[in-house]
This record gives sequence, C-alpha cells and structure tokens, in this order.
Amino acid sequence: MQISRRTDAVLLLVALVWGSSYLAAKTATTALPVMTVLFARYAISALACGGLVASRRSRRRWTRDEVRAGSLLGCTQAAVLVLETYGVAHTSAANAGLIISLTIVLTPLLDRTGGRRLPGRFFLAAGLCVLAVGLLTSSTGLHAPRLGDVLVLAAAVVRAGHVALVGRLTAGRSVDPLHLTTAQTVLGSVLFLGPAAGHLPELARSSAGTWAQLVYLALFCSVFAFVAQTWAVQGTSASRASLLLGTEPIWAVAVGISLGGERLTPWATLGAVLMIAGTYWGQAIERTHRTAPEPVKDDAAGPASADQGRRTLSPT
Repeated sequence: MQISRRTDAVLLLVALVWGSSYLAAKTATTALPVMTVLFARYAISALACGGLVASRRSRRRWTRDEVRAGSLLGCTQAAVLVLETYGVAHTSAANAGLIISLTIVLTPLLDRTGGRRLPGRFFLAAGLCVLAVGLLTSSTGLHAPRLGDVLVLAAAVVRAGHVALVGRLTAGRSVDPLHLTTAQTVLGSVLFLGPAAGHLPELARSSAGTWAQLVYLALFCSVFAFVAQTWAVQGTSASRASLLLGTEPIWAVAVGISLGGERLTPWATLGAVLMIAGTYWGQAIERTHRTAPEPVKDDAAGPASADQGRRTLSPT
C-alpha cells in the first residue's frame, strides 16, 4: 500500500510539473526569443541525460535502433516544442494546457498498430473535445481563433503523431528509454543552436529568474518527468498511470490562475470542463477497447452441428 501511494504521488507530481511547464515557458519567452529558450532547454537536458548515461554502473552499448529512432523522434519532438512554445507565448498557459490535452484522444486515431476500429463512442468524446476547443478559443465572443490557440492545437496534432511514432519505432526492438531521450535532446540542441546563436550573449546575461525558468523546464519538466514516469509506471498499472498523468490539464489551469494571474471567462470555464470530461471519457473508451479480447470469428468451413447453430444465433 505504501509503495502504491508513493507511486501515485510521483505520477501526480509528474502531471503537476508538466502542467506548470506552460506558465514557465510563457514567462521565459517574455525575456528571451522562443528559439533561444528552446535551445537552452534542450542543451541543459542533453547535459543532464548525458550525465545520467555516464553515471550508470552497467553501461549498455548504443544500438542502431536507438540512434535511428532517437534521430527521427528528435525531429518530431522539436516540432512539437516549437509549436507549443510559440503558441503559449500568444495565449494563456491555462488554454495551452487544456488544448494540448487533445493529444489523448488524437493519438488513438493516428495509431494503427492495433488494427482494430475504435467504437463510435470514442468519436463522440473526440467531438466533445473539439467543441471544448471552440469554447476556449472564443471565450470572449465569436471571433477568429487566436494565433496562440491555433499553434497549440497544431502542437497537439503533431504530438499525437509523435506518440504514435514512438510506439511504432520501439515495438519489438531493444531500445533503452534513457538512450532514446538523450539522442532526442542532443539532436534538439543541434537543431536550435543555429537559430539561437545570435542571442547567446543575451542568454548569458539573463537574470537569475529567467535561468531558473530554463533550468526548471529542462531538469524538471523534461529529465525528471521522464525518469520519474518510467520508474513509476513499473510499479503500477498502465491504466492507473494514464489516469493520474491525465490530470495535467487540471494542473495547467490551477497554476495559470493561481501563479500566473490568469482567469477564465464563463464560456472558457465551460470549455475547460468539457475538455477535461471529453479527454477522460475518450481515454476510458480507448483503454477498454484496447484491453478487450479479440472477437472470435466463425469457421465457415466447419461441419453443421448444434454448436454451429448456436453460433449462428449469437450476435456478431
């Protein structure tokens, strides 16, 4: 029981850290250009991951699968963070955290590894989330969606593709998660070095508060969250882990309002409730669908028998 409670607490802490990352990113981008923030986040994360790999007692060799998958996933993850960080710079942290949670219902639509069609109820849950996005982006009245909301919505779509790609590239392969993350952070550092190069002196002269935000994004929202999630999932069920990690948008709203001074209008509040309800509903439907046994197919070539007759009367 004590281990279970400790595991639950770690997963909730990961969700809280991820939820708070939107406000941290928004604050950092007010002091530095987006690309500079991303370079600093990736570079600090890469150094930390490299240190963890080097400090391992049993140093496992890198495989080609890890390098190839890490290189491709590094590109998709970088695209997610570009859209997400530019988006949160032009919208509220609460909105960003809620809209990005669309990943939960978008990922099963893009993931074809199971080969089974999702039930119709799942699409109702997805439609509820789309309605919620409309309320969030038009909370002060009907108008064209804000640039920040559109960018975060695009980030949710790309992130869903990224998650589906992770499953496809790692299924059946010997891949070390820490090696995979290290490869992604190193590649991200290289990708963002060029765009950020002109602002490196500005980065070096940044205030202690800005550096605190960057270190928090790198060490806590990236490295710690990954390591803690990997450890915690090993001590609990996937369903329970998904439920606890799914509280991320709730924390994003709580942090944005309590620490960021943001507020939700009545329409945006309704959108937030619908978004949380839709994502939880969709997650529950997808989890039940994924764990359900495969339907038994009738054998058309079998001899006529009483058992065959009973199968004919059963619903298909």
